[in-house]
Amino acid sequence: MTADFFIDTNVLLYAQSKHPDETGKRELARETLRRPGIAFSSQVLGEFYVNATRKLSPPISHDSAVRILRKLEAFPILPIGPGEVFRALGIRARYAISYGDSLVLAAAQTLKCRAILSEDLNDGQDYGGVRVINPFL
Repeated sequence: MTADFFIDTNVLLYAQSKHPDETGKRELARETLRRPGIAFSSQVLGEFYVNATRKLSPPISHDSAVRILRKLEAFPILPIGPGEVFRALGIRARYAISYGDSLVLAAAQTLKCRAILSEDLNDGQDYGGVRVINPFL
């Protein structure tokens, strides 16, 4: 399983945001999700569910979140295993970033993605062969 672009949780959340200040980000997120060659990890799907049902303003319902996640089944989704966990720990130590972001990078490396689409990491930085692209800049 391979992909060109790994999608981080924030892209999924902005695509569902109804906050008036995030209209531009919502449209950019939806455009990003229409790109060919995108992939996700089980971590990202879980983070989306928790944040969408608790932290979005207004939060979405359980059923709505499940419907969205079911649509994502059409794309490559990497299950997180021990290989990604241990690689993430090394990434975290090397780059001094959060474990969650490190796990995103490890998953993208496993999928042989050339880029991660996210606003949570440094735009343009290469992390072990995976470049970060902030689609909201």
